[in-house]
Amino acid sequence: MHKLNDRQAEAVKYIDTPLLVLAGAGSGKTSVITTKIAYLIETCGLNARNIIAVTFTNKAAREMKERVGKLVQGRKSHGLTVSTFHNLGLNLIRREYKALGYKPGFSIFDAQDALALIGELMQREMGADEESVDTVQHTISNWKNDLVMPAQASQIARQPHEQLAARVYEHYNRTLKAYNAVDFDDLILQPVMLFRNHPEILERWQNKVHYVLVDEYQDTNGAQYELISRLVGTRGKLTVVGDDDQSIYAWRGARPENLALLKDDYPSLRVIKLEQNYRSTSRILKAANTLIANNPHVFEKTLWSDLGMGDIIRVIRCKSDDAECERIATEILTQRLRHETNYRDYAVLYRGNFQSRLLEMKLQQHQIPYHINGGTSFFSRAEVKDIMAYLRLLVNQDDDNAFLRIVNVPRREIGPSTLEKLGNYASDHQLSMYAACQEMGLQEELSSKYVKKLKEFTDWMDNITRLSQTEDDPLKAVREMIEDCGYENWLMQTTATPAGAEKRMANVWFLIDSLQQSLERGDEDATLEDAISRLILRDMMERQEEEDDADRVQLLTLHASKGLEYPHVFMMGMEEDLLPHRTSIEEDNIEEERRLTYVGITRARKSLTMTLAGQRKQFGEVIDTTPSRFLDELPQEDLTYSGFGQKVTEEQKKLTGNNALAALRQSLSS
Repeated sequence: MHKLNDRQAEAVKYIDTPLLVLAGAGSGKTSVITTKIAYLIETCGLNARNIIAVTFTNKAAREMKERVGKLVQGRKSHGLTVSTFHNLGLNLIRREYKALGYKPGFSIFDAQDALALIGELMQREMGADEESVDTVQHTISNWKNDLVMPAQASQIARQPHEQLAARVYEHYNRTLKAYNAVDFDDLILQPVMLFRNHPEILERWQNKVHYVLVDEYQDTNGAQYELISRLVGTRGKLTVVGDDDQSIYAWRGARPENLALLKDDYPSLRVIKLEQNYRSTSRILKAANTLIANNPHVFEKTLWSDLGMGDIIRVIRCKSDDAECERIATEILTQRLRHETNYRDYAVLYRGNFQSRLLEMKLQQHQIPYHINGGTSFFSRAEVKDIMAYLRLLVNQDDDNAFLRIVNVPRREIGPSTLEKLGNYASDHQLSMYAACQEMGLQEELSSKYVKKLKEFTDWMDNITRLSQTEDDPLKAVREMIEDCGYENWLMQTTATPAGAEKRMANVWFLIDSLQQSLERGDEDATLEDAISRLILRDMMERQEEEDDADRVQLLTLHASKGLEYPHVFMMGMEEDLLPHRTSIEEDNIEEERRLTYVGITRARKSLTMTLAGQRKQFGEVIDTTPSRFLDELPQEDLTYSGFGQKVTEEQKKLTGNNALAALRQSLSS
């Protein structure tokens, strides 16, 4: 507690009524949450099992749990729940699956699985255009986030694309239930519906949960808001931490207005502001404060720092997008030589992923190592998805997606036409494809050769399932399954080089080791089904959370930069139609784009450079650009402009020349 400032300590100790901690960028909110959990356990005498802390990423949840473990002595923190919203929802469904009408071992469909199923339903049921699949999936996801069920969706759908989505939604939900599956959005929706429809179950959970803490509250959607409010109930034992100025996820359902709603739902709400920033210089914070003041606010706050004014903010206009990327590359080289910094100290932030392509080429030309945040996820590799499909089928034979992926991997002479006939038979008889393989009537649809092959596959899987349930070590059956099906030989046959096949097989064994660790870390009564469910969820949650400690320049979108910080930041593409984005301009959603710019500015600790191109190539055509309106909203006395055609004084020329000479001398002497 002695390491906290006065406002942070006040937030930790306040437990009388619901509390909103309005935490500005870099104000030490994680310290407040973790210290408060320790305070509740050590000083207030709450049992850790009765405390739930919720955040949005596995990385943040892990960090919180580790910090609490260091603050709370002995086994007092045992049983504490620190998890993501979706992990919390998964645990609720796992405990209450019967009331929700599921069987044990339900599957979780990720975005790709859901998209494939929606596409299949649209084609089979409605003959709809495949090009609209993405729009339909997005619409259904938004409805689920807003707790809109299929019947209600049909009533509120006005536009043709909404009416199509409403029809698909009904089929999609029914099919998911038939597959004994939930999708990512259901992990929040289903627990909320459970609490709405089963007051006795809600009361049981409310009695179990004595205090709730929520991080990044401005990013909650409608379903997440209701899930928390129902868990908290009338007791009001709640602390939420958030910053309305950093709400940048409206496109995926986040509602910054949820912070304001708290005042209506909890009239006794206390608000404590954390305004001291421990990250950035005063000049950077002044720029951020001045910019965001143009947005309306329910709660006012002003960030401040005692780290000194720091460097002036530079705005550099380049002739073209090619010149802009060249300038950023050479600036990084020059600054690194001049200040003896590391490549990892630099980050380049941009509005859209397409902006990184040209920049990558320039960095490669100058031999500057870099890392693109959000690269290929471990779980998105083909071999990992194959084995995950085997595991999903092992715990849920109704998972048609998993069945289709691996029934012919490795090859078992079961081709598309066989699977199409099997699918039609399964659909007509309202069976899963796996169950249909065992039906006597299937012989009327397929030749005995293929019926035999399908039955051999399901008999083999049944045996593996039996072994996994009866062996003391369920992972032994999983390892036997991988070896018995000849997966390693399959990789050797289908991978370009033996070394590549070995690397892919190493990924498979790493996955199984992860499953082993998941089993060991679970509850005493944790089953293989539980461990696989956690692994599937980790796959979805961690795709954009890969960490990288190598000495490389970091390239990432403004959205992906939230929560991160770097000594030196370049924000590129400061142009109208890019930042703010054209779509946001057309939809009159400038406030969110301003918050996105605010997030970018507050990632910088020591220096901030903003760049833009006078001309940019789009769809093969060169267009003239206009500087972003946000540049005009910054404090002009804290900016220095170059490339805008203004007259350069002799003093500025001399300063630039001296800096270049100093960098050159330093490079020659090193």
